[in-house]
Amino acid sequence: MSSASDAPHIPVLINAIIDACAPIGGTWLDGTFGAGGYTRRLLDAGADRVIAVDRDPLAFEMAQDWIAGYGDRITCVAGEFSKLDTYAQDLDGVVLDLGVSSMQLDLAERGFSFMRDGPLDMRMSQSGPSAADLVNAAEESELADIIYLYGEERMSRRIARSIVAARPITTTLQLAKIVESCLPRAKPNQSHPATRTFQALRIAVNDEYGELAEGLMAAERALRPGGQLAVVTFHSVEDRMAKRFIQARSGTTANANRYAPALEEVTPAFTQKTRKAIAADAAEVAANPRARSAKLRVATRTDAPAESIARADLGMPLRKSER
Repeated sequence: MSSASDAPHIPVLINAIIDACAPIGGTWLDGTFGAGGYTRRLLDAGADRVIAVDRDPLAFEMAQDWIAGYGDRITCVAGEFSKLDTYAQDLDGVVLDLGVSSMQLDLAERGFSFMRDGPLDMRMSQSGPSAADLVNAAEESELADIIYLYGEERMSRRIARSIVAARPITTTLQLAKIVESCLPRAKPNQSHPATRTFQALRIAVNDEYGELAEGLMAAERALRPGGQLAVVTFHSVEDRMAKRFIQARSGTTANANRYAPALEEVTPAFTQKTRKAIAADAAEVAANPRARSAKLRVATRTDAPAESIARADLGMPLRKSER
């Protein structure tokens, strides 16, 4: 197995989280442990304990050299953050940093990156159907649906048609070249042509939108009154889902049509810290380009009973098979 990059992991918007949730204390749950950047900073900022959750078993393996230094202040849980309320209750804070981690991108054999040749895998948990299974077995219409909804790729049908024609596809570079052949050459400073397709397949393989929807509701069930929810997103769909969840559960959703029946009054389960998402400042973007697209939303739990919310109400893209 190749090693991950030696470059230090920089947790995106962590200073903004520390500031928005100050004072940091009690028990926090880091639902997306990754390289451990958020867990370490929360502990150093005053958290008594952090429950670190990740469905990638490699995450905890790679952190063994420093986790021991925190003793029993870190509890590692191999699992999905959508089930976080089964791991702990009465939490003082929950932080979710969404998307793929730099650790996963850096390892070619994990199959997340179109810049490194490796098996077409993309499974965060290293179990279940892989991206290769999906691209080689799904019907053309299903692939087009996934690429369009999850990657917001306008050329999804053309790409899906080319994928089906080129089967079997087993490596990341093989898939990247197929996608490149369907699209205009990228201009300087534009993202790689395969970016949206790889994002879409990764989201589908790992059910990332379903995880987020269930994870937000699980956080509501697990947080104590006064507990903080901090969600860092990296693209528009995730941010829309986090925004709509916080609006709906804080009772601040606007009625889009003044002639429509008034929305049912909600007993707020959260209060918003800020109406708009918090973005990285110029200094953070210069130090960590990954922060450029990041948005942070923070809300404080009230003592209202937890309730569920329909995925469609969160703006979650639904495939034809889910409608």
